[in-house]
Amino acid sequence: MNITELRHGEPYPMDLLLLADPSEELVREYIERGRCFTGAAADGRVIGVYVLLPTRPGTVELVNVAVSEDCHGRGYGKELVLHAVGQAREFGFKTIEIGTGSTGVAQLALYQKCGFRITGIDKDFFVRHYAEEIYENGMQVIDMVRMSQDL
Repeated sequence: MNITELRHGEPYPMDLLLLADPSEELVREYIERGRCFTGAAADGRVIGVYVLLPTRPGTVELVNVAVSEDCHGRGYGKELVLHAVGQAREFGFKTIEIGTGSTGVAQLALYQKCGFRITGIDKDFFVRHYAEEIYENGMQVIDMVRMSQDL
């Protein structure tokens, strides 16, 4: 996969971004404050995306990691996460954070395989920040698991 940063004015792959976050309003708000990277397959089709969002001095959050549904299970998600960690380090950040729904078993495993450790639970996060209920793995997503990694 060829991963590159979108330049100012290039269109965002909103279809992919909305796979990871169903709120277009929230997605548009943080992509304007962050740096968006896309991953393309050999045929040039964009199949993955992530955003690095500075949050505090020395800290960046990895948000909106998404891979096209027809490309799941091929290692692209891990490639995106590891690329993001490398970019954060290259940009001089000291800590990278990520949050995911407590029902996202595959995501929790992926992030831990990439070196993230659980640092806390943001109770009722998805109830507070989203008007509509979100379901994953047959369960309502209510809490966010917060994870981080020192760089």
